[in-house]
Amino acid sequence: MKVQDYPSAVLELMAGLRSMPGIGSRGAERHALWFLQQGRQQAIKLSEALRNAVEQIDNCPECGFFAARGERCNACSDPARDIGQICVVEQATDVLPIERSGSFRGLYHCLGGKISPLDGVMPEDLGIEKLVERVRQRPACEVILALSSDVEGEATALYLAEQLSGLNCRITRLAQGMPAGAALSHADAITVMRALQDRREI
Repeated sequence: MKVQDYPSAVLELMAGLRSMPGIGSRGAERHALWFLQQGRQQAIKLSEALRNAVEQIDNCPECGFFAARGERCNACSDPARDIGQICVVEQATDVLPIERSGSFRGLYHCLGGKISPLDGVMPEDLGIEKLVERVRQRPACEVILALSSDVEGEATALYLAEQLSGLNCRITRLAQGMPAGAALSHADAITVMRALQDRREI
């Protein structure tokens, strides 16, 4: 006797959903059933939106952020931006928290990751050469390293500082320390140390 299970097309859909970050087996099943229960129109609308995004969106040829294929992103094409500041981030998604803060009006540069030999990511795999070229074209600019504070992020920051050291630019890093609203008793030693190192007058 055959055991009842979902049709192969549904199982294939679940497998595709499972490959997405943050979705396990149960979540994939719930999402697949939701799609099926919404009817054809909803599923077709979603599949068209996904196809359009894949076909029409690419990386900005200048900074690496998301942009319409063959075009520059909003920041790179904005003449009001401060071209004397380049904020370096690991991934394109790291641009949005900075942009939404409303406190930065310069340009961005997305590396596409961070140096991690254990994961097979070496300097030549990242957009470092392009960054060096952009800095050469903007004498006396400021390069702001907005990288993560883990081991790989620190190694990447040190490597970038070394590569840019011979150029006419100012290299800075984002201050790191106590998050707003956090109690001192809940902070780890490294966070407290960096908060003290990056203190400023008020």
